[in-house]
Amino acid sequence: MSSSVSSSSARVLLLIGASRGLGLGLAEVFAKRGWSVVATARQAFGTRLHDLARKYPEQIQVETLDMTDTAQISTLRDRLNGRLFDILFVNAGTADQKDRGIAAVPTEEFARVLVTNALSPMRVIETLAPLVRPGGLVGVMSSGQGSIADNVNGRHEVYRCSKTALNQLMKSYAARHVDEGRALLLMAPGWIRTDLGGPEARYSVEDSMPKIADVLLAKRGRPGLEYLDRDGLPVSW
Repeated sequence: MSSSVSSSSARVLLLIGASRGLGLGLAEVFAKRGWSVVATARQAFGTRLHDLARKYPEQIQVETLDMTDTAQISTLRDRLNGRLFDILFVNAGTADQKDRGIAAVPTEEFARVLVTNALSPMRVIETLAPLVRPGGLVGVMSSGQGSIADNVNGRHEVYRCSKTALNQLMKSYAARHVDEGRALLLMAPGWIRTDLGGPEARYSVEDSMPKIADVLLAKRGRPGLEYLDRDGLPVSW
């Protein structure tokens, strides 16, 4: 773990899943903007996030978390006890290993993607959201492929299903916590060139993460759940 954040009064982001790709890019954007960032990786050392923390030693703190392990989520909650965060954002996720019709998908693969992309993020939110300040933001990385209304070509059916399930679970969470008046966000970042998005994707991490950070910051203090794209526009459910 790197050094603690530099000031208890600093704006602080708790970012789940930042060892590479979108999470890593988002951690760097917020560090450059003067935020303190507590970011997680599954590995205890040797990731690009650890390299980034050495570049920003006063702003980035690395914690170890495999969010599919409920015991690790609870342990992280204990380690962060007494801390308050302005934003909790869950970025971690996975894709199915092969694009095929749903009937051909092995049960184990279906379960792996759904547990990683839908169940585990909600377990993290249920456990860590109490650490977010009143007026703060709780968000999760969804996808435009989670939209039922916008599904016109099928494909990537397990991934689509997992993000639709995540959207529904966040909707239920919002309904159960409506009296808190908290800002909640499902983020649809667009098709971005990462290990998950692939080399043919339309957008780069470098161009995308500042826009996504802007959407997160604009959503703070705006209560209720929204499903938004990289430009802050609503995505059809």
